[in-house]
Amino acid sequence: MNNNEILKKAKNIKLLACDVDGVLTRGEIIVFNNGEEVKIWNVKDGMGYTLLSKMSSRIKTAWITGRGSVQVETRAAEIKVDYLIQNCASKKEALERIAEKENLKLLQIAYIGDDVGDVPVLRAVGLSSCPADACVDAKEAAGFVSSLNGGGGVAREMIEIIMKSLGEWKKALEKYEC
Repeated sequence: MNNNEILKKAKNIKLLACDVDGVLTRGEIIVFNNGEEVKIWNVKDGMGYTLLSKMSSRIKTAWITGRGSVQVETRAAEIKVDYLIQNCASKKEALERIAEKENLKLLQIAYIGDDVGDVPVLRAVGLSSCPADACVDAKEAAGFVSSLNGGGGVAREMIEIIMKSLGEWKKALEKYEC
């Protein structure tokens, strides 16, 4: 898909959803002896979510992950993710439930995923992406493959695409100008 096609699809987006491990993180998990898990988050993604939440034409957000983690719950609350679904066996069904609740068509949803569990969603939504280090099946299903690896700002990239397509990016940056 070329840049013009991506921007055209991005104009219709009302919900940005993504996987967590391998997209928002590098997919590595540190587990301490007491069982506590640690994930490393990219601050660029966090800033992207902050900018997205302040847009005049609000885009909803969702994280859908096959694992469960207190740290994910904490981070999602911190950056005000609208929907967090953990321990999810079927990400497509979870996304369909969110779409129904929000009265959205799947074509109005952007999704970022990196592994085989994400493939059905990547094929179903209006705009799909995966990190550069995603598995082959995810790369084949995604509308475009990011030049960034998971945990390297992949969500921020999608947020910028959506905001630029809606003419919201420059307005979001105005408050940061000196």
